[in-house]
Amino acid sequence: MSGLAYGIQLPVQSQSTIYAEPWEADAGPADLVEIARTADRAGFAYIAGCDHVGVPRRLAAAMSTIWYDPVATLSFLAGVTERVQLLSHVAVVGLRHPLITAKQYATLDHLSGGRLVLGVGAGHVQEEFEVLGVDFERRGPVLDESIDALRAALGPDEFPEHHGKLYDFEGLGQRPRPAQEHVPLWVGGSSPAAVRRAALKGDGWLPQGDPRHKLPTQIERIRRLREEAAVEGPFVFGAITEPLYIGEPGWEVGRRTLTGTPEVLAESLRAYGEMGVDQIQVRFRNRGRAELGDQMAEFGAEVGPLL
Repeated sequence: MSGLAYGIQLPVQSQSTIYAEPWEADAGPADLVEIARTADRAGFAYIAGCDHVGVPRRLAAAMSTIWYDPVATLSFLAGVTERVQLLSHVAVVGLRHPLITAKQYATLDHLSGGRLVLGVGAGHVQEEFEVLGVDFERRGPVLDESIDALRAALGPDEFPEHHGKLYDFEGLGQRPRPAQEHVPLWVGGSSPAAVRRAALKGDGWLPQGDPRHKLPTQIERIRRLREEAAVEGPFVFGAITEPLYIGEPGWEVGRRTLTGTPEVLAESLRAYGEMGVDQIQVRFRNRGRAELGDQMAEFGAEVGPLL
């Protein structure tokens, strides 16, 4: 797709107080279906879901405990959409054995006709790792090897093979295979280690909280690391935009929110493309499912073509 692709993190399925709107607390599957179908119709490149197995009490007030499982959620929504890609943003793959992760996501890719983008990240909730018997302090190296193991397990071989320090497998067949010959694997995070991991092991990068003025330096670093290591192949640079509201809100949308006509928004967002970003994850301030759907539809019709 030429120009700047745009995707969205689904509402309802993760409800951190940082970004959830009040109406989401009482929302459910019907709302997710409607928003996913709107994204599908409005030309969004992907819909995304998050991953937490459990949230400890010390973080529950800020993070909430509402975190839908990404495989279950994206599989459910694959059945009610036709073309939109299905992104885990991000799957904390170090919490599970790579063969379990591969079985789940290969099945999702198979069932959806090849629409999976596997976004992975290191994770940040210590108690989650401890209760599942995974070393939190070594989550970086665990993720590094998990990516290598998943490359093998999501590849074309019915009997994948991987021999590493943490995981060692061969001779175990897994079908169905993914529908895609190569499942895109995007790495999330903005720490130096995450950026390096994205550059050397990923097909794309999902920054975590980088304001736009920091992106050019990060993009340059990834390009340089790939060049130095002679890593070939296409690479997708992502960004998460400021919150958006098309039109004049008439309510308090927060000072960081970009508002205005489709032309004004498009001009601001095109700056991401100019710095080397390939896809933007957009988010809209809204007071309910209908308003969110309207904003998405208008974005697809009026802003998307200008990107």
